[in-house]
Amino acid sequence: MKKKNWSRTVIALLLLVISLGVWFGADRGINLVWLQRGEKIVAAVLDNLYQAKPHYETALEHAVKHLDPAYYCPMHPQVTSHKLGRCPICGMDLVSLASAGSESGAVTGEREILYYRNPMGQPDISPVPKKDSMGMDYIPVYEDETNGDAESGVPTIVTVQPEVVNNLGVRTEKVERTTLSRRIDTVGYVGYNESLIGHVHLRTEGWIERLAVNTIGDRVARGDLLFTLYSPTLVNAQEEFLQAYERGNERLINASRQKLKALGVSTSQIEALTQSRKAERTISVFAHQAGVVSDLKVREGMYVEPATETMTLVDLGSVWLLAEVFERYVAWVEAGQQAEARIPSMPERIWKGSVDYIYPDLDPVTRTLKVRLRFDNPDEALKPNMFAHINILASPRMDVLTVPRDAVIRDGEGERVILALGEGRFAPRAIITGIESDERVEVLEGLAEGDQVVVSAQFLLDSEASLKASFRRMTPMEKRTIPPLPPSPIEGQGGGGNVEIAP
Repeated sequence: MKKKNWSRTVIALLLLVISLGVWFGADRGINLVWLQRGEKIVAAVLDNLYQAKPHYETALEHAVKHLDPAYYCPMHPQVTSHKLGRCPICGMDLVSLASAGSESGAVTGEREILYYRNPMGQPDISPVPKKDSMGMDYIPVYEDETNGDAESGVPTIVTVQPEVVNNLGVRTEKVERTTLSRRIDTVGYVGYNESLIGHVHLRTEGWIERLAVNTIGDRVARGDLLFTLYSPTLVNAQEEFLQAYERGNERLINASRQKLKALGVSTSQIEALTQSRKAERTISVFAHQAGVVSDLKVREGMYVEPATETMTLVDLGSVWLLAEVFERYVAWVEAGQQAEARIPSMPERIWKGSVDYIYPDLDPVTRTLKVRLRFDNPDEALKPNMFAHINILASPRMDVLTVPRDAVIRDGEGERVILALGEGRFAPRAIITGIESDERVEVLEGLAEGDQVVVSAQFLLDSEASLKASFRRMTPMEKRTIPPLPPSPIEGQGGGGNVEIAP
């Protein structure tokens, strides 16, 4: 009797230790296989001692039910988790226990299976369930786990935990329909209006007796005296005219009058000659337009010929601005469009002008097109060679779908955005863009009005060359529990403990 009581006490203590171990190990992912086997041995001993026919649920069996893992690793079944993640041993995606037992694979509840992918991440998919060369089941890919990129074999939807989204400052904006103004922002330099530049040349040789304009920059009005010229040819022409006038020969008078005009003598000077009846030793040369002297190449006493450029006069009442337009904006520019100019030294003023001419060739080095703008300059505040900020106002595009420029990611494969699907889910979306203006980009295809796109935290795509690697970096590291237990002493062989990924 004492021996029987002693056996009952030992067995009760064993059960208590096993139960405590189960509860303690459940929180830390300790392997339960050898505990279960030990419990069965103790239960068998109890059955033999008490010859108990019915089998009651033990504390260990009840504890295992509470674990209820939802996902496991196909390569390492001891790795389980209550949420979708990756195996800490091989890095494979965990597989749902519910989907692992399903062979039909077409529809599971309300989730539709699009295809099955290789469990080792190889670019191999299948429309029906199958096994790979190692006997592993292909993993189903559901409609809500991918954006339809079946060629890659890897789901492209990325789930980011809310705390990670907040910490990294992920910011999104809506896709909107707006009026996109086509404004070209560029720079240029003020230059002379070449249609208002005049050169002063003589029509005969001679000597400059007196120079009325002495320096570059002198301002002259139309009709002002520039210099006086002594020319024997002009003296002889005057005498011929007077002789013909005295004879009264109209044919000779008209011929000599036309000769004086051809030599540059004005009509008023010819009339004065007719009144005075005396040839002038020097002839005065007057300004034919108003402006400033931009170039002066003669001095008093110099001998000049018809080929000699004596001076240049420029009217600054109207100026040109030569702007450089980037190649992608060339199609926007048209002659007659309105333009605005700002000078850094006078930021409070805005000059209004227009596109006067578009040059036909592109600069092969800078890949820009030269555009000539014309601006009125009545107070001559715009000086030649001034630097200017220029805005060319092209016709706007009405009611177009746009996204912020920061949302568009460009690489060698095209353009895409990161679409926010809600609840911490993000997916790439290929798009086709149109024009860019005012920090916004027109979207021709790929998005709908109201979609949310990511405009900050470009950590989502830190490696454009490897989109798959970028998305894996977005997934937060799952916390891992203690390492597996040593081999079970009951089995005498390595079994490895269960490793559970904490939720």
